[in-house]
Amino acid sequence: MKKNHDLSAAALHILAMTLMLMDHLWATLLPSQDWLTCAGRLAFPIFAFMAVEGYFHTHNFKKYAQRLLLFAVLSEIPFDLMYGGTWFYPVHQNVIWTLLLALLGVHLMEAVRKKQKTWLYLLVAALVTVTWTILGTLGMVDYYGAGILTVFIFYFFRGRKWWCLLGQLLALYWVNVEMLGGLMYPIHLFGNEFEICQQGLALLALIPIWLYRGRQGYHSKPFQYLCYGFYPVHMLALAVILNYVNR
Repeated sequence: MKKNHDLSAAALHILAMTLMLMDHLWATLLPSQDWLTCAGRLAFPIFAFMAVEGYFHTHNFKKYAQRLLLFAVLSEIPFDLMYGGTWFYPVHQNVIWTLLLALLGVHLMEAVRKKQKTWLYLLVAALVTVTWTILGTLGMVDYYGAGILTVFIFYFFRGRKWWCLLGQLLALYWVNVEMLGGLMYPIHLFGNEFEICQQGLALLALIPIWLYRGRQGYHSKPFQYLCYGFYPVHMLALAVILNYVNR
């Protein structure tokens, strides 16, 4: 019996959900456990990668986008309760809006690419990248414009050729370290001291992403909706528990 040493799409979804839960536990109930948010840095790049894969594997993008829209709406109040402690927190939107907005940009670029006019595609790709990054920032979606760019990185460098993998690495480094930046951790190694950027740990997400070979793994409608539903449900649960603890 042949053994698969790669990671399936189902395994990547479960891994990303686990890492996201760890990050949200740090943001709510366990703020002193910094290792949780360090691990959580890996979650979003995996979700961004799987969103792009989902786009290219779906048979109906309209239904895919409608599903994302539904869960973006359903997730907004739990997200607001968890992060803002209120039912209405307009200065920050949940991550499904980030993925939906970015995939609409991908869909537009793909529609132009299929016309087989390279110059037009390059022009539209540049305009969409700039415009969508601004929209993500002004719309205050999760990870802002950097989140939109992360999805676009996995679109532009989709594939397993060496230049695609190198492009993912360099572009993600720029987005996470140079663009997002954030908390720096001092590291002591072999008598030398240097600092690493916490957000830069997101680059480690490329390890499980590169272990993916296109295998779907376990798939069913209940599992699909479990993956979607996990996002609002776990945030609502954390918000309720946090409210009870803070009484």
